[in-house]
Amino acid sequence: MGRAYQNRKESMAKTSDAKAKVYSKFSREIYVCAKSGGLEPESNLALQGLIERAKKAQVPAHVIDKALDKAKGGGGEDFAIARYEGYGPGNSMVIIECLTDNPNRTFGDVRSCFTKTKTKIGTQGSVSHMFDHAAILVFAGQDEEAVLEALLMADVDVSDIENEDGKISVFVPHTEYAKAKSALVDAFGAIDFEVDEIQFLPQMTKPIDNDEDREQFERFLDMLEDLDDVQNVYYDIEL
Repeated sequence: MGRAYQNRKESMAKTSDAKAKVYSKFSREIYVCAKSGGLEPESNLALQGLIERAKKAQVPAHVIDKALDKAKGGGGEDFAIARYEGYGPGNSMVIIECLTDNPNRTFGDVRSCFTKTKTKIGTQGSVSHMFDHAAILVFAGQDEEAVLEALLMADVDVSDIENEDGKISVFVPHTEYAKAKSALVDAFGAIDFEVDEIQFLPQMTKPIDNDEDREQFERFLDMLEDLDDVQNVYYDIEL
């Protein structure tokens, strides 16, 4: 019984830690987005999408409100976007997005994850040319032709549209995000976006066939996830 209780306690602690990390990452991103683009979601579509994602991730309202109040105050930490890339375990290509108030510390922490898995952090542009920096909007729908027409009428540069299982997926360059989202809302009214994000999408993906490399890659991801400054990790590996 004692062992069962200990396992349960450890499981609860891990769940609590995971939630705290999610809350912290959304809080930091909301703060930065609101401070740079404005506090009103109606005029800051990136903030609007971010808040909607936070709610879907069950981030409490008081965490979101606190981040917005902090941005409203105008003071606080001066976070900057930092992006690192390199080759991880299994010859994977990896892009790591961070929000940091101390770039030297963050670079050292990220580089340590590469070093401890006997891999190498690269220079800017070393692997990002193999990824597409894209905005992705996914919502319920069937008529992809009507969606494409609405986007083209708004002069949106559309990369791709997919229609599968009653869901429309729109892919546009990241610079077209706000224009694409506005065009869809204007054409179809309020939309409950299942996905509303800007991501780095690998142009090609590959599996890791070697068990040892796969374990190292998963360890590498866990180490990055444990870093407070890391917001997103993108890679070309199929897990």
